[in-house]
Amino acid sequence: MKADAVRNKAFSMPLNCPSYPPGPYRFVDREYLIITYRTDRAALKLVVPKPLEIGDPIVKYEFIRMPDSTGFGDYTESGQLIPVRFDGEMGGYVHAMFLDDDPPIAGGRELWGFPKKLAYPTLRVERDTLLGTLDYGPARIATGSMGYKHKPLAHDAIMHAMNEPGFLLKIIPHVDGSPRICELVRYRLGDIDLKGAWSGPAALELHPHALAPLTDLPVLEVISGIHLIADLTLNLGEVVHDYLAK
Repeated sequence: MKADAVRNKAFSMPLNCPSYPPGPYRFVDREYLIITYRTDRAALKLVVPKPLEIGDPIVKYEFIRMPDSTGFGDYTESGQLIPVRFDGEMGGYVHAMFLDDDPPIAGGRELWGFPKKLAYPTLRVERDTLLGTLDYGPARIATGSMGYKHKPLAHDAIMHAMNEPGFLLKIIPHVDGSPRICELVRYRLGDIDLKGAWSGPAALELHPHALAPLTDLPVLEVISGIHLIADLTLNLGEVVHDYLAK
């Protein structure tokens, strides 16, 4: 294979059988359980990279079911998102993500810089309860619950939150182990069709794990629980800060 052919064909690893196709990436009936909680401000300062700014010491813990996603298939995800500000704009810094499907792990890390690791999350309805769990190997490290569709939420308020950008720390190492790419990436969701949103009483329990340290951001107070279902497109990102630039 000639060098030009390699350049023209190269999109993702491996060259001759990429782990995921090119985008755009559309999600149908994407379902969220989002439990917002208050945590320790000093702990947040240790994990949120500048130039992102922290406001209130808040974390959003998410369980997400994705039964129909372009190129990625059917999978479930769980992790922590931290409300931040960048250049005066509110958004969310994705701190940790755990999921059960290889293509979105590879694509999320390579394209955007999502901090994805392999684990076993679930999100399901158990009688009158929306229940989310996360297992890392055989160890249960997160359990979230919410009363099922207790109160509908205003469409415009949820759409405003979903239109806020997300921020990621993308790290790609060089062959000598040093960082070759270390960038702050901003991304947005698009073409959002919000099908429903509800609130209800919520609870969240996190357990320590050496390789999935969710408890580094401890739950001090549960503030709210939100359940929503939407179709949306995950747009590609843009670099807003280069940590290696001199």
